[in-house]
Amino acid sequence: MTWRRDWTRIELKTERNQMRRTINMAAVTSAWFSRIVRTGKLQNACPIHACYAIHAVQGRDYSSQPRVIKNPTTASLKRGTGGRSSFNGIVCTVFGCSGFIGGNLSIRLGRIGSQLILPYRCDPYHIKELKVGGDLGQVLYHPFHLKDEESIIRCMKYSNVVVNCIGTKNETSNFTFKQVHVDGARRLARLAKECNVERFIQVSCLNVSKDPEPIMLKEGSKMLKTKWEGEQAVREEFPEATIVRPSVVYGHQDRFIAHYMNDKRLIYTNKIPLWDAGEKTEKQPVLIHDVISGIVSIIRNPDTAGKTYQFVGPKRYTLNHIVTSFYDLAMKHYGERRVKVINMKYHPYAWLKTSVWEYIYTVHPKADLLWEVLEFHHTSDKIDPTLPTLEDLGITPTTLESQIEWQIKPYEHCRADIAELERITMPKVQSVPK
Repeated sequence: MTWRRDWTRIELKTERNQMRRTINMAAVTSAWFSRIVRTGKLQNACPIHACYAIHAVQGRDYSSQPRVIKNPTTASLKRGTGGRSSFNGIVCTVFGCSGFIGGNLSIRLGRIGSQLILPYRCDPYHIKELKVGGDLGQVLYHPFHLKDEESIIRCMKYSNVVVNCIGTKNETSNFTFKQVHVDGARRLARLAKECNVERFIQVSCLNVSKDPEPIMLKEGSKMLKTKWEGEQAVREEFPEATIVRPSVVYGHQDRFIAHYMNDKRLIYTNKIPLWDAGEKTEKQPVLIHDVISGIVSIIRNPDTAGKTYQFVGPKRYTLNHIVTSFYDLAMKHYGERRVKVINMKYHPYAWLKTSVWEYIYTVHPKADLLWEVLEFHHTSDKIDPTLPTLEDLGITPTTLESQIEWQIKPYEHCRADIAELERITMPKVQSVPK
């Protein structure tokens, strides 16, 4: 009988411990609920709905600042410990996901646990790789057209973040610069406002101006002008929008290194024409990973709303030195057939070739040797000291020297460890004009 009495004591002790835990849990829950109700009353909110509307409560027990959720549903709350298989509370629509910046941004957002809606107008096979960027069921595709407002609304009506990466460096038979950069951006910003989207991020371009300085074209770059008009349109429709102005972006499968390493860019197989031999054009290339890190930081930081950021690399180079270093690293300099930079201004064959490709573009849209593209590439980067940069977001930009050897590997004509070749000279750094 002794063992039965001992077992009864153990059961009673266990029940008392469970009761204490229940009482303590109820007390903690009551204190937490009353704190939420007080916060809701301070914000003139309904106390019953306050528990849904407050994501975090400011106090000594919390390290994060309070964030009011405009859509009070459980689907908006974070779940999990973070990472690809969690949900961080971001439901993001990325317009332009088939492009260079949009595709890399989608992969990064999926990696940190965001739910993605990826509108597309191209063949779905062109963006199928983005499906594995997020967890199962977190990456959703939706067809849309930039002129169809109903399809755009369906793509963003459940999102709290919209990023517009749509842009073009040349006009087509379907879209002009104005239709893409101005009308399209205005339409996306207006519909995002109507759908109560919390954050709208417009990816623009560095050197945008109302009156771009002409270099080859009489009226200057039409792309830079319409990009500036697009920024003004977004500000009118969505004043809290954040605008990002990146310099030329380089990385794997970019359109900067690939443009100059394309055989169509050469004449006589060993000469590459640049305006003024590239000596008067200065660039600050920025790595794609730094651009994506900056956009993600903007999304996660509500204090960046309504600001304009310029993303540039840490060092400045002349276009001549950049292109020369590209071809030196690609090993395209065998004796007399070494690739040399020439002045396009005084070379009629370069003018003729560009004009021919301009005509071919009307029937072959993949052509990349166009006057508008050359005008853009020969525009020197102008930095506004009053605007924040990557450093203001806590990101240290990557230097071109640390990445250029890796980025040029797909274009190598031979390996340096096979033949004894001369030492490669890196591009010279230029001082930033004040």
